[in-house]
Amino acid sequence: MDTSYPREDYLPGPPHKREPSPTVLAASPPPRDHLVWSIFNTIYMNFCCLGFVALAFSVKARDRKVAGDVEAAQRFSSKARCYNALATAGSMVLPLLLAALLITGVIHLSKLAQESVSFFTYQFSGSDDEDK
Repeated sequence: MDTSYPREDYLPGPPHKREPSPTVLAASPPPRDHLVWSIFNTIYMNFCCLGFVALAFSVKARDRKVAGDVEAAQRFSSKARCYNALATAGSMVLPLLLAALLITGVIHLSKLAQESVSFFTYQFSGSDDEDK
């Protein structure tokens, strides 16, 4: 019996020894630098220049992370996150507070205008009766 492809005889080889896999230590992930959030706060929500301060700390955190100083990168990242949170909160709370003050002011002025109109119409109508 002739075959067109070469045959290899199955020869059992020596058993393979498994080498122990190297232990990989779980390294903590690099600290986040919050750069995109800082850029957004700097451009759109720069409440009391806190967005710019957050951007500066974000850039410092990124520089420290690239240099390999994880502890300093973590510190700067934490400060950038705090300033970003303050800038975002300030930029959201201030317009809401101003809108609430505006609405209450308009309501108060409309009530005051209604009272003054009724007061003046009473005074003018009373003076017309006395002249006749």
